[in-house]
Amino acid sequence: MIITLMILVFVLGYMAIALEHSIKVDKAASALLIGGICWALYAFSGVDAHHMNEHLSHHLVDIAEILFFLLGAMTIVELIDAHEGFAIITDKITTNKKVALMWILCIITFFFSAALDNLTTAIVMAALLTKLIKDKEDLWMFAGMVILSANAGGAWSPIGDVTTIMLWIGGQVTASNIITSVFLPSVVTALVPLIYLTFKLKGEIHRPIIVESKEHYLDPTTSFERNLIFYMGVAGLLFVPVFKTITHLPPYVGMLLSLGLLWLTTEILHRSKNKEHKLELSVIGVLRKVDVPTVFFFLGILLAVASLQAAGQLDIVATYLNDTFNGQTTEGIYIINIIIGLLSSIVDNVPLVAGAMGMYPIAESGHYATDGIFWEFLAYCAGTGGSVLIIGSAAGVAVMGILKVDFIWYLKNISLLALMGYLAGAATYIFMQ
Repeated sequence: MIITLMILVFVLGYMAIALEHSIKVDKAASALLIGGICWALYAFSGVDAHHMNEHLSHHLVDIAEILFFLLGAMTIVELIDAHEGFAIITDKITTNKKVALMWILCIITFFFSAALDNLTTAIVMAALLTKLIKDKEDLWMFAGMVILSANAGGAWSPIGDVTTIMLWIGGQVTASNIITSVFLPSVVTALVPLIYLTFKLKGEIHRPIIVESKEHYLDPTTSFERNLIFYMGVAGLLFVPVFKTITHLPPYVGMLLSLGLLWLTTEILHRSKNKEHKLELSVIGVLRKVDVPTVFFFLGILLAVASLQAAGQLDIVATYLNDTFNGQTTEGIYIINIIIGLLSSIVDNVPLVAGAMGMYPIAESGHYATDGIFWEFLAYCAGTGGSVLIIGSAAGVAVMGILKVDFIWYLKNISLLALMGYLAGAATYIFMQ
């Protein structure tokens, strides 16, 4: 009875998030409510306090890692923005044609996502889009394609997505193999929606009119400051996966280290300026602009999914899929992974992949061996399937928070494109086998 209530609360909360603009309740409030209520219900399910706190502590570590990572990345991006660093890129993108701009931004996002990861890339690109596009409808359309490209780019890189990182560290896949086997399906996933929109999009975008404040003219950032903070910021973001590979520490440690270095640099860089001007360009001033509701939204939604995982609901789903579609056959593996990918657009892909990793031990040979087709295809499906709904991936949640993209709008305009790309990429992988 209690478990049924948890699922009901999750579904109702999910609907509240989806209908955010209709019911005029911020999605962060709905997410925090379902996170809190689901854990409260789990506490009444008969589980003893020791085990419940153990479950909560275990999930809280994973959630905190994502939140600190997100907070660090958002602060670095805001710091670059405060120094007008993005002008280095936006000044080079001169085209106003929608199709040409879409291709440029999606290609940048796809490869950036593989080098950084899809979450960081989505945060950077969301900041960039506001500098290039004025109209809300165009902004959201480009944002939707950025989410698709970021998730596709992250799927083929061992450091591009949380799930591929999990599979790589767990020994289910090797770095070289995941790149060679999943790269082409990921390219197809990104290309299919792009090609479709090439024939649909017409006209030009309207660029926002940038009104400079009088402080900008009194005390502008110099070309040196702009370049230094931009290149240090990008280098700091790129340093995170390298740091993780060398030290085996979680990515958030590298992100906080990069932020600390940038913080120190800006303190030294602006130490001779008066207090008011220094504040605008320092991390302390920039932290006021960081989108805290997005962080709370992440916290709520991840807590809610963690409660369902602690209650064993996701394991039940994994077992049901295995029994129904015969997880020992090649065809069964393809079906199970395609369904896991689509399920990851509803619940977080991390617990789904964790459930699959727990259910299927690494075999000596066959489909479940290291670099076996089950693990390769799981990396692709879990990485790209989340694009079908905007809250199905970390990149989607971040962009939704930063650019205030409406869930229902995304469902009407982007979900079908994402599904087309996802299925085309899956078909490419199966054909390659």
